[in-house]
Amino acid sequence: MTEPAAPKKKKAAPKKKKETFAIIQRGKRKRAIARATLTAGSGRITVNRFELSALENPYFAAVINEPLAFFTPEELAKVNVDMIVIGGGVMGQAQACRTALARCLSEHYKDDAIKHAMLEWDRSLLVEDSRRVEPKKFKGPKARARFTKSYR
Repeated sequence: MTEPAAPKKKKAAPKKKKETFAIIQRGKRKRAIARATLTAGSGRITVNRFELSALENPYFAAVINEPLAFFTPEELAKVNVDMIVIGGGVMGQAQACRTALARCLSEHYKDDAIKHAMLEWDRSLLVEDSRRVEPKKFKGPKARARFTKSYR
């Protein structure tokens, strides 16, 4: 006696692939360097693994939130932004994060009107500040100041 053949399994319908993308941009201000990674998600923005709303300094968060004013909440709810920032001071880090975030969002949405509006509002949203600290010279305590004589 032969055993009855097992019923054939039906092939599962192909799964719809989620749209995946990752846009990486950087922003610099003085000695601070920020790297922002934009991916598909639910509207989460983190700085050094902390939620933007959990940051202690409200001015720091306000500076980083500045580029978000150019986009609708529906557009922002579709993406996650993770930023890593090193070096510099608090405000330099905030401005570096702001530049990296603005660059990521403008590259993702590719809207010339928004990019033009950002440049009109504040050019440093998309363009890095090239100024750096001048190196110290000899015969002085700082770059331009000179030692003085106090014995005459």
